[in-house]
Amino acid sequence: MATSAQVIGASILFAVYVVFVLYFVIKGARGTKNINDYAVGSFTFSPVYVALSLAAAMTSAATFVINPGLIATYGLSAYISYGLVFPFASLASLVILTKSFRKYGQSVNALTLSSWVGNKYNSKGYALFVAFLTVLLLTFIVLILVALVKVAAQALNANQIVVLAVVVVFTFGYMMFGGANSMVYTNVIQASLMILVALILIGSGFQFFKDGFFGFFEKLKIIDPQLVKFPNEQSPLFRDFFEIVIAQLVVGAAVVAQPHIITKSLLLKKESDVNKFLTVSVIVQFLFYSVVFVGLFARLLFPDLTLNGEHINVDSVISNYVITVFSGGVGSLLVGLLVILGLISAGFSTIEGLIQSLSTTITTDIIKPLFGKSIKNENSYITINRVVIAVMAVVAFLMSREQIVNPNVSVAIFAQNGTYSYFSILIVPLVFGIFLKNAKMKSALSGSITALVVYFIVYYLLPHLYKSGVASFGFANRYFGDQVQNPGIAAAIAILAAFAVGLSVHFLSRNKEKVQ
Repeated sequence: MATSAQVIGASILFAVYVVFVLYFVIKGARGTKNINDYAVGSFTFSPVYVALSLAAAMTSAATFVINPGLIATYGLSAYISYGLVFPFASLASLVILTKSFRKYGQSVNALTLSSWVGNKYNSKGYALFVAFLTVLLLTFIVLILVALVKVAAQALNANQIVVLAVVVVFTFGYMMFGGANSMVYTNVIQASLMILVALILIGSGFQFFKDGFFGFFEKLKIIDPQLVKFPNEQSPLFRDFFEIVIAQLVVGAAVVAQPHIITKSLLLKKESDVNKFLTVSVIVQFLFYSVVFVGLFARLLFPDLTLNGEHINVDSVISNYVITVFSGGVGSLLVGLLVILGLISAGFSTIEGLIQSLSTTITTDIIKPLFGKSIKNENSYITINRVVIAVMAVVAFLMSREQIVNPNVSVAIFAQNGTYSYFSILIVPLVFGIFLKNAKMKSALSGSITALVVYFIVYYLLPHLYKSGVASFGFANRYFGDQVQNPGIAAAIAILAAFAVGLSVHFLSRNKEKVQ
């Protein structure tokens, strides 16, 4: 529980933060005249600003709050998966895909990922299909809301549901007006705070290395030998090499196929800015990804994952760690408050991008194609977009409340189920559109449909068949025997199957054309 000084300090800091955010929202709103301005901005931003905006959006509260909790619970295997393999794959994929995506997106004036797909394959139906799938990203918004609530409620000693309501009203409320113009500015402030907080959190564990690097892991081994094992066969998510490394390589490479990540490059007005943008993005994101190591510090601080006799939920580990470590004198208190503000920033930075990209997609790629004939005034889409955000707020609140009241290990599982299925379906059309010459819609669409079918078969049908006794074989026994299913397994298999089918259709079609 936070002290009275921590509560007062956190309240003041949050109030100052709100004022800063509203200032930039008002500034950005003045330059937002239509839905295009809301989606990609009307201002010319420095590539460094856009890079910081991307870094803040890509490495979110999941990285700063949720994943360290999983690492505290499951140890070294979880760190290798989330702290090494996933960052390597995602950053490499970002660099490889960004340049070509931006170049084509600029040439066709694409505002969203679904419009990029529709323009690339000359198919309004494909664009609509992708747009509807984007709703799956609401699960990621839920993850961030839960992480924000865990940190803020802990710092304020407040009721979590009340805090959730305030966060939802504030965040979705200001995102109705600012859009890309204000988001880049707020993301730069948030990323700057996150850089400072990342360094503080990583440095906070210096005390645990008094006996050296090997001594550090020996302390973990004393707590539980499974914490230093690779793999951790007793965990539900890090049981073997495929689950820890192969699946995370595939998922990490595909994770950039999300609208709040890949479309950031469309904010750059000049091709010459791309290299600087990518360099800054990769450096800052690598620092952010390193924060997950703090989960091991937290496990040493809470060996049995309890505080004052009460079990610490996976999603609450880092908020409790911060409140405990930075609860000393005035100096420690101020540093702790700064860290709390940084954790809050990590959440807001990503949720802004998700709200902006998801609402834009629903407005321009679902409502406009289906009901555009009845909407004569283009400026009406800004109003429609605000209504969409309001509806999203209600849905997100209800889903987040359920995850707070009835969590299944971690909200990360719930969020991964939605986001992993989404980018599993999107990665094939994105990669084919960038790297394959004359890629046809049928090859890309066959990959998307394969990913959709395979993902939901692996994640939902196979566990059901296993538990009912119909499916009993090595793969099912290993991955579906627990209550918790790993979305990474389903995503990796779906992505590999999607590429296999998509490439087969592509080359068979090309050979047919040659014969004819």
